[in-house]
Amino acid sequence: MTTSVKVNEPEAGKSAKNPLKGLLDFGQSPWMDYVRRDLLIGGELGKLIENDGLRGMTSNPSIFAKAISTSKDYSDILESPDSKKLNATQIYEKIAIRDIQDATDIFKPVYDESKTRDGYVSLEVSPTLALERDKTIDEARRLWKTVNRPNVMIKVPGTKECVPAIRQLLEEGININITLLFAQSAYEQVAEAFIAALEARAAKGQDITHVASVASFFVSRIDTLADSLIDEKLKTASDPAQKALLESLKGQVAIANAKVTYKKYQELFSSPRWKALAAKGAQTQRLLWASTSTKNKAYRDVIYVEELIGADTVDTIPPATFDAFRDHGKLRPSLTENIDQAVKTMSDLEKAGLSMKEITGKLLVDGIKLFSDAFTELLEATGKSAGVRA
Repeated sequence: MTTSVKVNEPEAGKSAKNPLKGLLDFGQSPWMDYVRRDLLIGGELGKLIENDGLRGMTSNPSIFAKAISTSKDYSDILESPDSKKLNATQIYEKIAIRDIQDATDIFKPVYDESKTRDGYVSLEVSPTLALERDKTIDEARRLWKTVNRPNVMIKVPGTKECVPAIRQLLEEGININITLLFAQSAYEQVAEAFIAALEARAAKGQDITHVASVASFFVSRIDTLADSLIDEKLKTASDPAQKALLESLKGQVAIANAKVTYKKYQELFSSPRWKALAAKGAQTQRLLWASTSTKNKAYRDVIYVEELIGADTVDTIPPATFDAFRDHGKLRPSLTENIDQAVKTMSDLEKAGLSMKEITGKLLVDGIKLFSDAFTELLEATGKSAGVRA
């Protein structure tokens, strides 16, 4: 991932529409997986909103860690006498919360103009709590209260342990970005938690119009793992038909999985149960496409943006992919194309002897570890830069 993002300055007399802005015409909101101080204080974020149609942001521990260890962006906090009295976690939170507050303030006009649909900035609960329901609830409440902005989203992983936490937090009116979703079954559980939480609020006569949530469904990592498993099977496959089947699946599984999940989204949020909530002003819990950078150089660098364009969705795009899509992204309503083929791809995967349940299960376990390790490295970088204990 790059450590900066280019700011698009429209050329005089140039009429071609920016593809990033064009996503909005299809009902998709481009967000960016990038929160860093230099973007907030120099006016660049405002330009991305104006010129590229940027509608929200998510934070990333790896970017915070790099910024803290390699730049002077946070020296005012890291070198302050007060920080010497704090541990690394407390210093990191001072840094992160200030950035999130500043970013949400910049996005507030988007939040207002979109009638609370967009303009969100996400801050995550410590990934080390991914399997602990009660601690996740406490941490999410604390971060929500500390940031104290209506357009912040608290990131909570969609593990089976945290689904009840998600349900509880949403019922309390806290905006939740549910992360680490790979399987359609996991998505259905968090969608049910969202709907049940709004029903509970409505039953108590509480406002449900401002409660926002996205279900962050990870994409490219699925192809990375599926392709590696396909390659392993191809090494020993001797039957020409089996080889052809395996070859046909390479680079297809992640997008097919997302398409069938979006079909489930459409079903869930067109049901009579949902319509009763919509009549009271509820907004749907949108699917958010995460992990949209291309890991395999053999694939188009914007494939996970181009192939997942559809109404009522969000695409959180890392800076390099954001710049690439602005430059050469192609627009079409791809998310609802060839659904029968997407269903067939998922069926063919099983025929080829590969289990989607095992793939998504491994990705969840690996994702929890990856996020936890990144968070630990972030705290180590913070402690080292501030000269305090981690």
